Amino acid sequence: MPTQISGNATESPSRSPMTIGLPLPRGDARAKACGREPYAADLFPENLLLAQALRSGLPCGRLLELDLEEARQIPGIVAILTAKDVPGSNRQGIIHKDMPVLVEDRIRYCGDPVALLIAENKEAIRSAMSCIRIHAEPSPGVFDLDEAMAENAPLVHEDKPGNMLAKATIQKGKPDFDACAAVVEGWFETPVQAHGFLETEAGTACLLEDGTLRMEVSTQSPFRDRLEISHALGIPFMQVHIHAPSLGGGFGGKDGATVQCLLGLAALHCPGRSVKMLWEREESFVAGYKRHACRMHYRLGALADGSLHSLHARLWYDTGAYAHLGPEVMELGMEHAAGPYRIPHNLTEGFCVHTHTPTGGAMRAFGVCQVSFAFESMMDMLAEKLKQDPLELRLRNALHRGDTNGAGVLLESSTSLAACLEGIRNHPLWQTRRQWQKEAPPFCIRGTGLAAVFNAAGYGGGVRDAAIAKIEMDVKGHFIVHNAVTDMGQGNSSAFLQIAGHILRQSAEALSLRQPDTRSAYPSGSSSAGRTTYTFGKALISACEELASRLINRAGLILFLQNDEGLVLEPGRVRHEPSGRSVSLEQLASFMSLEERVCLGQFIAPVCREVPDTSRGFFIGFPHVIFGYGAHLARVEVDTLTGRVQVKDYLALTDGGAVLNPSMFDQQVQGGVAQGIGYALYEDFITEKGVVKTKDFTTYLMPGSLDLPDILSLAPPVEEEESGPFGMKGIGEVAMNGPLPAIANALRDAGCRRIHKAPIMAEAVLGSLENR
Repeated sequence: MPTQISGNATESPSRSPMTIGLPLPRGDARAKACGREPYAADLFPENLLLAQALRSGLPCGRLLELDLEEARQIPGIVAILTAKDVPGSNRQGIIHKDMPVLVEDRIRYCGDPVALLIAENKEAIRSAMSCIRIHAEPSPGVFDLDEAMAENAPLVHEDKPGNMLAKATIQKGKPDFDACAAVVEGWFETPVQAHGFLETEAGTACLLEDGTLRMEVSTQSPFRDRLEISHALGIPFMQVHIHAPSLGGGFGGKDGATVQCLLGLAALHCPGRSVKMLWEREESFVAGYKRHACRMHYRLGALADGSLHSLHARLWYDTGAYAHLGPEVMELGMEHAAGPYRIPHNLTEGFCVHTHTPTGGAMRAFGVCQVSFAFESMMDMLAEKLKQDPLELRLRNALHRGDTNGAGVLLESSTSLAACLEGIRNHPLWQTRRQWQKEAPPFCIRGTGLAAVFNAAGYGGGVRDAAIAKIEMDVKGHFIVHNAVTDMGQGNSSAFLQIAGHILRQSAEALSLRQPDTRSAYPSGSSSAGRTTYTFGKALISACEELASRLINRAGLILFLQNDEGLVLEPGRVRHEPSGRSVSLEQLASFMSLEERVCLGQFIAPVCREVPDTSRGFFIGFPHVIFGYGAHLARVEVDTLTGRVQVKDYLALTDGGAVLNPSMFDQQVQGGVAQGIGYALYEDFITEKGVVKTKDFTTYLMPGSLDLPDILSLAPPVEEEESGPFGMKGIGEVAMNGPLPAIANALRDAGCRRIHKAPIMAEAVLGSLENR
């Protein structure tokens, strides 16, 4: 039975209709607080088998042989599968099909799976794992960007000369630094980051008698997963049936196959029995996707009045062993490389490079948080050189509707960065910064830093960004929203209930939601790219409006009214205001067939109508037309004896168009900022010669609640986004981009030398204090 969440999280539900713009409680809040919300990791069907992949442990080499006989004799072992047991192409990937389900010969990183064990219990798997001997021939590898791009370097993939997965350029105008009054230059580096979700990669699968492969998986893209599974395992994609319960976090790390193909393979070899796979944290760290490390070189010039003139940026993204979404991550980073500013001359060069390290993939702010660190550091460096106020410099150059951005795209959608920056300028945290700085306690220094950020929403050019929403009224007159884009904790499910309740004028108790199921919902894309509520919400509006129209019409028939005048939907009924007569929704349902009680709505996101001739080397994803904007302020305190950095105050103003639910809006921003502070100060996923050294949370540090300041989220008066549901646009990613540059700029304001590498550790801070 598909997961169903109520529209109400309170003990005593109100009979008043749900309304857009109110901070209504999340529909899943109570179930999650009480531990009743089902997750894929919690599923234990009857007659269950367990599956686990044997990983290579070798960063680079050739698989010669697997000694499996002793392991196969262990009681409880049902099967041990290798590459020869994979019936399809044995290749998975969203766009680039280069990742094996099970390795045939070439080992490209330490997390490559070489065998799949299926057993009755964990003990049998542990015993079998200890018996298997992997005979492999190690070979020289490349473990960082310098090694990968060196002359005659070993190749990760033989068809990728120079280990170059992709390279591209964006050129707008022609940079001329001789024409600039001030020029600044710098190198910047950002680390690999792990998603760190509470629920690791997990799912169950069962091959049914009719040939259906039924799966329940923690995934951000259940409909697209069918295509990956079909291609890799040779199954018709319509025979793959996926249900996606709520996710215990995703952030991009579950966008694309993780356990899916391995689970499907196990189920194909054990028909009629459910198989479960749940990665332990250590396996997730080794085999799961990661944020791309990035190296950047920037040169930025401005005229004497502070107007930006020329930019030359070069970006190198380390995509690890397999392509996954590497070129697409690079593309989005390049599209944002010039910042949210007017700049007439821009040359941005991007390089996506293979190494023998864990695979880089999608993560919140998909390639953009890397360049945000560089361009916002450069803006402060430029302000310092021009002796201008850093906030005023940003305001002078901020993009407005009607401008062309750094990629040459004409901005025809809502663009309210200036309102966010003005909100910072008028806020006490900015106005009192110098007095606060003077009040630093002994052996401490203080500083305040800014960042202006933006992030595209949606898939971008060349990809159909569409959704099909379905709403149903049951025989009791209650409404069911059939969600088609997974909820990984961001709250889109609750937003959909609020949208439906608003249009149908129903109270929360009359609404429920079923999480995505490929047999009852319709393809609506992935839960990613800040598109979920925007795209599916817009389709849902159409579906709800059609159902409301049907209910009004049917009520008019029952009440013998000649037209719809005076008929209104109210909680639980349709009422004729002039006469006071009404008919309950349950009565209406009894006069309607199931076909009449189900409505669909469709929406296709807008695309750029006049694509600028500025890009070379992109396959898909360029350009975008809708952006979220933000202005962030961080106040930091530095212990000059230890180098410890504490973020004391944080302010984020965000342009997300109209706000559907203020509470969920703030929660999204606060979550993004918290994750961004981790990226700035704590999180560093370390490999040494391709071997993972940060194996779990004892060595990979993430900030806890005591490490974070109060994060103040504000929504300033902004333009509504005409194309979005009720004027909104996605904000799921933009807040991630602010903390690293804001904190780095605050440290410089405190008196440290400019820091160019993240995460910003205490040792680097102490070093930056020397001879200051």
